Amino acid sequence: MEEVQLKDAAERLEGSPPGVILEWAVENFHPRLALTCSFGAEDIVLAHLLKQIQPDARIYFINTGLHFSDTLETRDIFTRRYGINLEEFRPSMSLADQDAVHGERLYERDSDRCCAIRKVEPLRRALAGLDGWITGLRRDQAPTRKNIKVVEGHRVGDDRLIAKINPLAAWNEREVWDYIRLHGIPYNRLFDQSYLSIGCAPCTRPVQPGEDPRSGRWAGKEKTECGLHTFTKKTG
Repeated sequence: MEEVQLKDAAERLEGSPPGVILEWAVENFHPRLALTCSFGAEDIVLAHLLKQIQPDARIYFINTGLHFSDTLETRDIFTRRYGINLEEFRPSMSLADQDAVHGERLYERDSDRCCAIRKVEPLRRALAGLDGWITGLRRDQAPTRKNIKVVEGHRVGDDRLIAKINPLAAWNEREVWDYIRLHGIPYNRLFDQSYLSIGCAPCTRPVQPGEDPRSGRWAGKEKTECGLHTFTKKTG
């Protein structure tokens, strides 16, 4: 799909329910379409919706090797309950090799490099076989996300164009949790312990009352993104 077509789709689909946006994505890109899912609140909403629209839709999980056990448990429970088509991608460099090359606890000394190795590199490989990429990004999650569109064109790899689809762009946190509770979807229990944005265990802490929801990620560092949503080049 060309850039102008993606721009037109973004304008037409703005304000549409997430299910309608997902239906458009499936119609235009399946089977070269996948949802990247870390089993956070937004991701499980989209996985639940996508399963109803396209039962064999592809769902990608980037296993960094540093996830909370609660996250892996949520992955297993969700997969068993809904029978989703889950594909797992791991970094090319094992944790042991990373420690040998860069030293132990790289995430403390150079979190950007650690994220590049454990998250961005496997995602690059995952996207290589796709024309459409579904994410759980919302505009109110962070200042860096306030201008996202429900459909965007992004350049990846050798400047190849891919459609990035953000069905929940206009939703807020309450709408996400209303959906989860309405449908009785199993979720990561860390959310009940004040973890409002859940990433790798060493770089995530609970959020204190009054703090920004993403303040529990890379606390004490001037870092707000892991690189998964910044390494591509947005068009238009």
